[in-house]
Amino acid sequence: MAAGIRDKVAVIGMGCSKFGERWDCGPEELMVEAYLEAMADAGIEPTQLDAAWFSTHIDEIGTGKGGTPLSVALRLPNIAVTRVENFCASGSEAFRGAVYAVAAGAADIAIAVGVEKLKDTGYGGLPTGNMGTYIPQTAPNGSAPGNFAQLASAYRAKHNVSREDLKRAIAHVSVKSHANGSKNPKAHLRNVVTEEQVMAAPMIAEPLGLFDCCGVSDGAAAAIVTTPEIARALGKKDLVYVKALQLSVSNGMESQHNSWDGSYFHTARIAAKKAYLEAGIDRPRDQISMIEVHDCFSVTELVTMEDLFISPEGQGWKDVMNGFYDGDGQVPCQIDGGLKCFGHPIGASGLRMLYEMYLQLQGRAGDRQLSNPSLGLTHNLGGAPASNVCSVAIIGL
Repeated sequence: MAAGIRDKVAVIGMGCSKFGERWDCGPEELMVEAYLEAMADAGIEPTQLDAAWFSTHIDEIGTGKGGTPLSVALRLPNIAVTRVENFCASGSEAFRGAVYAVAAGAADIAIAVGVEKLKDTGYGGLPTGNMGTYIPQTAPNGSAPGNFAQLASAYRAKHNVSREDLKRAIAHVSVKSHANGSKNPKAHLRNVVTEEQVMAAPMIAEPLGLFDCCGVSDGAAAAIVTTPEIARALGKKDLVYVKALQLSVSNGMESQHNSWDGSYFHTARIAAKKAYLEAGIDRPRDQISMIEVHDCFSVTELVTMEDLFISPEGQGWKDVMNGFYDGDGQVPCQIDGGLKCFGHPIGASGLRMLYEMYLQLQGRAGDRQLSNPSLGLTHNLGGAPASNVCSVAIIGL
């Protein structure tokens, strides 16, 4: 592969708004909230920013297309702003643009900002958008819970896992995320739940119950990146480096060929392999300190553990049940509550994941702080199991 970006870019500032039902704010206020925290954290002035990448997915709700919504809201100094969108992985796409600009020498300091204002739509889930002609022709009856419920069924059939065992495993995923989210003052949902509550919750799409599905939220997040040399010149110490950043996009194989059995994410395995190679990691189960993954549904998190090669194939559900991914486990997952409890404003989620990894690496995560983490991985998925984009990023000391 190409030389990669390992240790060529440092994160010097991050910010994140409180996620939730932010009826008091528009997308502008949410962006400002995340931006001001990131700028104060970086200790720089707006005039030091060279370029910005802006992610928002469902712009018709009120954020708007193009780069001007970000530039106007933040009063940026007439710098280049690029709006990006890649389904639920939009935040990771904004981060990728900013990181690549710095790594290429095209910008000294760049910022990535993601935002989404979803609660105003009145929908409990994602609002209906203009899908063009593609989706109605290829998946006229699809729904997000239904698509990921099929993933659960395929996983159970392939690995001969009983319905009861899988249901309890995904319930444990949700219980763990709620426990973690309860410690996070910026999280949307901070309620602790029991396994019995999760198991008895109303069914949404067999076997996914109410507590197995993440909701949608309002929120924004931001990251500021530069070269290690500039970071040190700014007085930064104990730098957080970008170790790897990889994106893999479906090409139709999963949806159009029976070589894919529906039990895993093909793109996640490709992105993970490339990210580990770029970061120089050959034993992820032992070397990765913590992870934030795209837990749009609890079964997604479980399957992703195997796609990231942390759990052996077909054994992820056992690791989940054994507490391997709990807050006090060997590889804590969703320390901040994840999509499930921190919330999922689409354009911001990928950056929110990095925000938690960044805080943890700097020892600033408060009640959630882990002991001496050195490498954090984020997995950000957009789309459905049969057709998606997948980003895997690794940052560390």
